[in-house]
Amino acid sequence: MWSRLPFGEELRAELGVPRRGRRLGSSPRSRVWRAELSGTPVVVKQLVDGPEAAERYAREVAALKLASRVDPPVVPMLLGTDPGERVLVLEHLNHQQPREDWVVDYASALARLHAATSADDAGILPAWSGPTQDDVDSFLRLARTLGVAVPSGVRTELDGLVNRLLDTPGHALLHGDPCPGNDMHTSSGVRFIDFEQATLGNGLVELAYLRIGFPTCWCVTAPAQPLLHAAETTYRTTWRNVTGTEAQDDLTDACAGWLLRGDALVQRAYRGTADHLAKISNHDWKWGTATARQRLVHRLGIVSQMTADSDELKGLGQLAAAIRHGMLTRWPTLQPLPLQRP
Repeated sequence: MWSRLPFGEELRAELGVPRRGRRLGSSPRSRVWRAELSGTPVVVKQLVDGPEAAERYAREVAALKLASRVDPPVVPMLLGTDPGERVLVLEHLNHQQPREDWVVDYASALARLHAATSADDAGILPAWSGPTQDDVDSFLRLARTLGVAVPSGVRTELDGLVNRLLDTPGHALLHGDPCPGNDMHTSSGVRFIDFEQATLGNGLVELAYLRIGFPTCWCVTAPAQPLLHAAETTYRTTWRNVTGTEAQDDLTDACAGWLLRGDALVQRAYRGTADHLAKISNHDWKWGTATARQRLVHRLGIVSQMTADSDELKGLGQLAAAIRHGMLTRWPTLQPLPLQRP
């Protein structure tokens, strides 16, 4: 299949002629090959035509260049680009089976990735966007559909949450989809790939992935509490060592924000196409390692625990606990999220 490799004349002049091209598995939004340049393995990635393809390509190139500042590296080296064909040529990484405590190495690498950027980089990538009022409306409708009374004041709490997340300061380099599978565990450490959704924002919204259940990911897990604690501590320690500053300690708002987002129950191709929370009452669907109801029950439990002593989100915590109880009563066979990645 090497003859189908999208390797134009400019790339050939810059990098040489590719050999031994072989197609690899990838998302529907891209085509990926393994090839060799002068005997050295490389990865060739082309973003296919589709909605926002040019923007996704630009994000990935920009994020890889920003992340290349980090040493030891947390991304593959970007060897060449062909913007006209939306092609990237990348260093080939040898992925190894992650250890049982993989989340600790993952968290350290994530902190170093986030620390790659500063306020001077504003505008190079889009700013991270959080939940909206439409998400709030959808979440409250779900509660009522399931027969759960919404405590007075919850709407005000959720409006405040949306505004706080909108105004949360931060200039971290956010991956956008830091999922198992987008983390390559190599002999020299964890490196991240696939930056098509990269943004700049507050790193806590991605540190929250470990606790809230990897909300944009097919491979959702819920690490055991000791591992979760070790990973979060490692992230904050690494951030402090790299930046000389303390990471904000409270993940409550970040986790609550992910709870509200119905689009965090479906793969990317279906996001923005429907009110996915509205479907939960009549239909469950499998995505990767868990179903939508499993994911939601986990998030509800996490947020209810985290907001138990909260002044700003106490009503939301009560509502989350009630929805979770109602779901487990209605669907008693729902299982917890898996502890380990496959």
